[in-house]
Amino acid sequence: MTTLHEFSIGATGRDATADVQSAIDRAAARGGGRVSLLAGEHVAAGLVLRSGVELHLAEDALLRPIPDYAAYRDTTVSVIAEKSNRGMIVARNAENVRITGPGKIEAGGEHFITGDDPDVGTFVPAEFRPRVVVFEGCRKIGLDGFHVTGSPMWTLHLADCEDVVIRDVTIANDRRLPNTDGMVLDACRRVLIEDCAISTADDGICLKTSMGPDGKAIGSCEDVTVRRCAVASLSCALKLGTESHGDFRNVVFEDCKVRESNRGLGLFSRDGGQMKNIRFSRIEVDCHETLDGFWGSGEALTVTVVDRRPERRAGTVENLLVEEISGRMEGAINLVSTSEAGIRNVVLRAITIGQEPGPLGTGLRYDLRPTFADIAPSADAAGRANAWTRGTDGRIVGLLDYPGGVPAIFLKGVEGLIAQDVAVKRPARLPEGWNVKDIVEETN
Repeated sequence: MTTLHEFSIGATGRDATADVQSAIDRAAARGGGRVSLLAGEHVAAGLVLRSGVELHLAEDALLRPIPDYAAYRDTTVSVIAEKSNRGMIVARNAENVRITGPGKIEAGGEHFITGDDPDVGTFVPAEFRPRVVVFEGCRKIGLDGFHVTGSPMWTLHLADCEDVVIRDVTIANDRRLPNTDGMVLDACRRVLIEDCAISTADDGICLKTSMGPDGKAIGSCEDVTVRRCAVASLSCALKLGTESHGDFRNVVFEDCKVRESNRGLGLFSRDGGQMKNIRFSRIEVDCHETLDGFWGSGEALTVTVVDRRPERRAGTVENLLVEEISGRMEGAINLVSTSEAGIRNVVLRAITIGQEPGPLGTGLRYDLRPTFADIAPSADAAGRANAWTRGTDGRIVGLLDYPGGVPAIFLKGVEGLIAQDVAVKRPARLPEGWNVKDIVEETN
């Protein structure tokens, strides 16, 4: 994007919403330009980016959004996430839009915490929380070189966008605040994410295909490449789903590092959209057990196909290649379909993983969440909707014992699996609750 006009805004430490928005609007009216926030503290409520405009956070610039959901009543979007229809910085149906660094957005997530839930090791979030950046229906997007800390909810959410480059972005969120996904690509096409660093309590880089207000998928997710990223996540570091109303095609994750994570790599088909031609290559994983309220526990790879709603079949997972994966896990590798949709044509190649017992024992079970029980818990059930539900027996609904104990690889509903040079190194003396078989396939 060629910068036509430059607007510089000095830091005052006071609410500068009107000044920043005015500069954005003037730049757009003149055909495009750059709005630079200079070094120091800038306080703002909701901001709307326009076509042709770059919001630049200069060296030592700090954008501090106002920590009040009501401050974003004018920056709403149509895709609702965790009851939220608001973003701190939004763009709608715009082209040639950029946010650049090296400055920082300090998003104030600590102001959206209402309590502590020691049973699952998380904070209790406020009912309504804004996302940090939401671009909806936009084309030719650049996000480059800036930092975000303390997101209240999803950090970067791109919905129905095309021709996107996200490069050298750093995200550091509270590791105990749920739903603070790092990057969410929601029905986006032609996307490149590279050289980014993410640490968060929820999914790291997640591809979704959400349902719009009309009850239909907002689009498909296609031609996405993620490379050379470092991700730490207490959910799934590199993920497709669970919102999967539209299709996913031609997706690549390569040369990434997953550290201090619950799950490493994951595909979660629930809502009818198919997942085809997906590749994970040359990825290091470090996966640890977590308390049972978190989805999964220590799996290097999880693929689950579950009919979230009885009346709608999940989409098939087909043509999945997982190759040159190394590292350690405290759970197992799972490929499980309970839906007639199934999992087809999977290649596992050149995988070297150490499987070790974890301190919590949660890795002894496999996890089929989210299920219908999570989105529609009974009135007397303990838990939190779309997260976890504890049954009358005290166990989390959707967590199931492996038949005969935890194996290295667990399969169910998989057709056409090829495994080449796959080595899971297990303890010489298997711990209690471990299966003597490395590979277990359940056929019923």
